[in-house]
Amino acid sequence: MLTRNCLLLFLWFVFDKGSLSLVRPPGPPLSRSRLGKENPRSLAGSMRNGASGFQRVKRGWVWNQFFVLEEYMGSDPQYVGKLHTDLDKGESEVKYTLMGEGAGSIFTIDATTGDIHALRSLDREVKPYYTLRAQAVDIDTNRPLEPESEFVIKVQDINDNEPKFLEGPYTASVPEMSPVGTYVMQVTATDADDPTYGNSARVVYSILHGQPYFSVDPKTGIIRTALPNMDREVKEQYQVLIQAKDMGGQLGGLAGTTTINITLSDVNDNPPRFSKSFFHLRVPESSAVGFAVGRIKAHDLDIGKNAEVEYNVVPGDGDNMFDILTSEHNQEGIIILKRPLDYETKKAYTFKVDASNAHLDPRFHSLGAFKDTATVKINVLDVDEPPVFTKPSYEMDVYEDSPVGDIIGAVTAQDLDASNSPVRYSIDWKSDLDSYFDIDPVEGTISTNELLDREHIAQHNITIVATKLNSPVLTSRVAVTIHVLDVNEFSPELAIPYESFVCENAKVGQVIQTFSAKDQDLPQNGHKFSFKPSEKDINNKNFTIRDFGNNTAGIVTLQSGFRRRSQKIYFLPVVIQDSGYPVQSSTGILIIRVCGCESDGSLLTCSAEAIFLPVGLSTGALIAILLCIVILLVIVVLYVGLRRQNKKETLMTSKEDIRDNVIHYDDEGGGEEDTHAFDMGTLCNPKVIKEKLLKENRDLFRRDVKPETKTGKNQLPVSQDSADICNFINQRLKENDVDNSAPPYDSLATYAYEGEGSVAESLSSIESLVVDTNEDYDYLNEWGPRFKTLAGIFGEQSDTQSDTTTTTENRL
Repeated sequence: MLTRNCLLLFLWFVFDKGSLSLVRPPGPPLSRSRLGKENPRSLAGSMRNGASGFQRVKRGWVWNQFFVLEEYMGSDPQYVGKLHTDLDKGESEVKYTLMGEGAGSIFTIDATTGDIHALRSLDREVKPYYTLRAQAVDIDTNRPLEPESEFVIKVQDINDNEPKFLEGPYTASVPEMSPVGTYVMQVTATDADDPTYGNSARVVYSILHGQPYFSVDPKTGIIRTALPNMDREVKEQYQVLIQAKDMGGQLGGLAGTTTINITLSDVNDNPPRFSKSFFHLRVPESSAVGFAVGRIKAHDLDIGKNAEVEYNVVPGDGDNMFDILTSEHNQEGIIILKRPLDYETKKAYTFKVDASNAHLDPRFHSLGAFKDTATVKINVLDVDEPPVFTKPSYEMDVYEDSPVGDIIGAVTAQDLDASNSPVRYSIDWKSDLDSYFDIDPVEGTISTNELLDREHIAQHNITIVATKLNSPVLTSRVAVTIHVLDVNEFSPELAIPYESFVCENAKVGQVIQTFSAKDQDLPQNGHKFSFKPSEKDINNKNFTIRDFGNNTAGIVTLQSGFRRRSQKIYFLPVVIQDSGYPVQSSTGILIIRVCGCESDGSLLTCSAEAIFLPVGLSTGALIAILLCIVILLVIVVLYVGLRRQNKKETLMTSKEDIRDNVIHYDDEGGGEEDTHAFDMGTLCNPKVIKEKLLKENRDLFRRDVKPETKTGKNQLPVSQDSADICNFINQRLKENDVDNSAPPYDSLATYAYEGEGSVAESLSSIESLVVDTNEDYDYLNEWGPRFKTLAGIFGEQSDTQSDTTTTTENRL
């Protein structure tokens, strides 16, 4: 290796010696020269400084890039190259300086000769090149003779790095039975050497271990299968050793290796196989449905889903009695009992079972059917069994109130074993705590032990126990449902108290109400009611009953034009009959009110209940309203009573002088009765009365002193034939004036009259009521629905009264 490196260094030195030789341009010698590229600022400075500054000159020398061999192992510093300027005359007046990457530490320069050396060994993979700056200065004044010039020292590569697999070892997979050339994977090795220089980084792949199963492409590193029909069941794992060698695989190249673990993945290339062709199993006859009779297994050399096995019972002897399921845990076939067994009926079953793969690969269909068949024989073992009832459950019917001891029905059980032992029956006491029933222990007949009431308990559920006589431990049970049938003992009745209304403008044949019935009896087939009018009301010309046939009926009008003033309420009897035995019937009363309605049939007015009913007031709301009205009436009565009490107390509190009280009487005259007692004709002219009163001389007595008690004069009776009532009035005035004992003592008695002779004429409200008996109020019906109530009121008056008289009320 050292000899080769020295040879390369010598060749490089010879080659670069010529390239670094100084080249002087033709023409007169230059007093100044510069290294590298021209600097604009230096040019500008020379123009400013004139003759004393630098002048623009041609480059006096050039060199190529410097190269240094990496991994130099010599004892002396490695020579890199030499710097020289035309200004250096060999008189030791020029000094060379070196600056930049590694200057002084890695690279050094001889200040006098310009020789550059590398002080230590370099690694291109660490740093491929170094950038430095060189300058020639005056050795005495350190004045730059040339501007700085930049150059590069490149580390020349040698093959010191082997190829490496960065991701090894590798793992790969390829399906078994794959054809030759099937792609497995690709590996790549990297070489840290310079790929642009020589063959140091040129890698070639080869396989060292793994033949003849696999191959590798020398350039790309792609691994493929090299052997056909590799079987996973024969060998599953393969280890392949791959080598990557640089220098194009030539002798002396460096190499790296990696390992690839290749696994053959499974494909379904093997059918399931039973370990034997005949399986023998046994099962007791008492086994329940779903009992696992036994297990069989077909083995499959494949793995995963390719080894999943499906089992099927081949139609034949046992397909109705047995089924087979696949265990997900170990792919075993579990034979399950589908129906109860009976040793006395059949003692053995023989059938075939198929085992096949669930997931087939079409590439291997040519190999044949992927399934296997085995024969299974199952022997039924005899077991001493309890007695068996002829039915799984029993239902019986009995009428309520049946006499004690009546037989309802019977149950039957028998021993199916070969011994055919007798069976005894009993009732489980827990199911009949009240002992309503009894059973014959030998015959199994069930009878009543108590009177049954359907309204109390409509259905009894009891349990009958059958026991083998020679084996009391073996028992069986059966459920018996006893329905208590209803005896028709209740009469049907109306479902609710119906109160209907009919409009005054109702038409013939109109159904005004639909009603139904109810019955406390509950027949087995449901209620069936029929409705018809009562025989006593067969001649009813207003309403009738129509049976709809669905347990409902309707009230149908037989006439039109009902009038409330003629009859407000109708009572319609209806006969309701059920379909029980014996038949029961009853008569219900339907109440029908005559009401006023709108033209569309909606209720307008009927009664207090009918008025509030459309508003939606409930019974509670009506009661609350009535209570409020009663409370208001009580408050008014109390208020009036307190007012009257206050007035009485005011009159009686002034006890000092009761003569100052003026009592005012609001007594009303007799009205028409006065015309019989007096002749009212004399009161026609009030002026005559007034003149007579002025002419009369009345003796006034003092009333401010309590007079002595005197016996009043006997009042003269007034003749009914008096011609002038004015004389009567004057006579009464005189009697009152002279009567000192008539209390109150300070009262003023005033007599006047009213009527046709009065200036104010008659003030009676009675006289203003004049009724024209001949007036017809039927035109109110034409004014619309809002005036129908008023038309009804005046219509009733016109029917009940033929004549009305005008009366006047006279007040005295």
